[in-house]
Amino acid sequence: MATAFDQLAPVVGSHNCTFEELVVPFPVPETAEELDTGVDWTRRWTARWLTGKGEAIAPVRDLAAFEWPRSRPARAFTWRPDQRHRPGLAFSSATGRLHGFESLAERRVLLALDFEGGLTEVLSQPFTLRFTTRKRAVRHTPDFLVLTRGTALLIDVRPADLIKQEDSLKFAAAHRAAAAAGWQYIVVAGWQLRPWAAIEAFSARRRAMSDPLGLLPELLTLTAQQPRRLAELVAATSRPVLARAYVLHLLWSRRLTMDVALPLGDGSWIHRPRRG
Repeated sequence: MATAFDQLAPVVGSHNCTFEELVVPFPVPETAEELDTGVDWTRRWTARWLTGKGEAIAPVRDLAAFEWPRSRPARAFTWRPDQRHRPGLAFSSATGRLHGFESLAERRVLLALDFEGGLTEVLSQPFTLRFTTRKRAVRHTPDFLVLTRGTALLIDVRPADLIKQEDSLKFAAAHRAAAAAGWQYIVVAGWQLRPWAAIEAFSARRRAMSDPLGLLPELLTLTAQQPRRLAELVAATSRPVLARAYVLHLLWSRRLTMDVALPLGDGSWIHRPRRG
């Protein structure tokens, strides 16, 4: 029998929110008439990787076989006073390292991937794809290659209002190359706005936390039987001020959940995720 608390179940639960639910993808065509995809195109299209020993060039058909841990960004990250984009380094709790990004939109991609979990490696500017059209050769460097358990995701990031015809051609080529390697491919053209305020708040406590006062089991026990509003939940603990930080950590690590379609605040309902 459904209870009153069942009606509070999150519409977009933070514990099972996926990367795809956070982004607005650009509809990449599976192919384009301009692309030269005749016989042996996977041999003629190439990927240029940089390693500690120099550059390595491989045909697209061998993309999945490249030893990724040896690679370095295919192009350097640059900083200068008059540039309009903002590059930097972002920490990933999954890899325990800093990863380069070339814009704030790319930084948000790294945060979203880290929140979803399941990744084992992130390569920024992984390689430069050289492909041919019916008239010329073109180069394109995707923004990220994300390795997960059992698969990989190639990502480009470009705001929808900045995507031009040339960009669409490059995205179609990257999509085709990724498919040849058995990878997934996505172009992030925008963001679902509502979840982001909550997720960025969670991320402030994403690093591992010690618990000398035993607040984590308190919070899990308090939410075991029924959801509680955030203010009520922390007030019921032995250390209410400190408990707020632990709630954010448990929300990030998906041991607690809330509806990220709604703003995070004292009135937010905090749940224990239902497993299975």
